[in-house]
Amino acid sequence: MRRSDGAIVQEGNATWYGREAHGGPTASGERFDMNAMTAAHLRLPMNTVVEVENRKNGRRVTVRINDRGPYGRGRIIDVSHAAAKALGMLDDGVVPVRIRVMR
Repeated sequence: MRRSDGAIVQEGNATWYGREAHGGPTASGERFDMNAMTAAHLRLPMNTVVEVENRKNGRRVTVRINDRGPYGRGRIIDVSHAAAKALGMLDDGVVPVRIRVMR
């Protein structure tokens, strides 16, 4: 996951979650808000800020990690509905992404 230049970058597939989880608890203890720019990652620390790039269309968003997951094989991040919309992935459901830790 760490490149030779020290940047933490990961590639894989992203999914999104929204209405079914809206208002429910996240692993960080806050309530999930499908309209916030947040995401779930299995290992990154809570409140880590990452840039997610949709490798199909080049769109990028910045999200904050506030939950754990995804648990599907080959998936590296679950983004909120708002982030998925900005990434142009609502209709696809699963897209190839590159994530880069910002802070």
